[in-house]
Amino acid sequence: MTTNTLKTTLTLGGDLEVNRVGFGAMRITGPSIWGMPDNPQNSIDLLRRAVELGVTFIDTADMYGPFTSEQLIADALHPYADKLVVGTKGGLVRFGPWAEFNNDATPQHLHDALNGSLQRLKLDHIDLYQLHRIDPNVPAERSFGFLKQAQQDGKVRHLGLSEVSVDEIQKAQEFFTVASVQNRYSVYNREWEPVLDYCQQQGIVFIPWFPIGGGMDAKNDAIMQRVADAHGVTTHQIALSWLLHRADNILLIPGTSSIEHLEENMQVGRIALSDDDMVMLNSIAG
Repeated sequence: MTTNTLKTTLTLGGDLEVNRVGFGAMRITGPSIWGMPDNPQNSIDLLRRAVELGVTFIDTADMYGPFTSEQLIADALHPYADKLVVGTKGGLVRFGPWAEFNNDATPQHLHDALNGSLQRLKLDHIDLYQLHRIDPNVPAERSFGFLKQAQQDGKVRHLGLSEVSVDEIQKAQEFFTVASVQNRYSVYNREWEPVLDYCQQQGIVFIPWFPIGGGMDAKNDAIMQRVADAHGVTTHQIALSWLLHRADNILLIPGTSSIEHLEENMQVGRIALSDDDMVMLNSIAG
């Protein structure tokens, strides 16, 4: 039984080294990802604790709140530590706590979204700016062209995409170097496996969102519990650890509003899954 050794860091965009267990800042906002939380200081304490525990990459978006996640990050962490990378996203909008997400990747909206993020995060450039969604009502070339120009203007350092196919990544690569792809992916949900494989071939960082949930049933639960019991950890920790073992270009961004859960998430890099563990976990239907 071989125990796999994990890489603890990866390089984003060829020049930004970050720890592979980052933090997703969606849940630091109010209920239903809307408005300020009831106690903003709790979110500020959570963010500061994340950095204390070794987080060097924080993922957010202008839509989270909207705007409040970015504001809280700046309140908690500005001026930022030298090694801290804050990535944000633009291209989705929502008009209420129960409203559906709406695409808006027009150049005008992305212009306003990017400048708003720069202001709220108190930055003169954003290290990683990701297109939250390709807008089906806007030719992708227009969105990509704006992002290319924003990079040339020095407003962003690296560019990424979210919820995209291999073909869409390749189209974007005609305009700029794609540094990251953020798609839904977990041990339970492997829909975007071809995208992960392509990113690994291309040296693109893959950032799975919803890295724990989806697809659970009695059989899969039993497999997860068996591996978790063998390591003395939770099934959620095993789900995150599987991602780190699955490919060395994966950057985790588990989100939480609880310091206790944050501390639990930050331990997953210490879990060494064996080849036998991986065979069992890979057998889970995606």
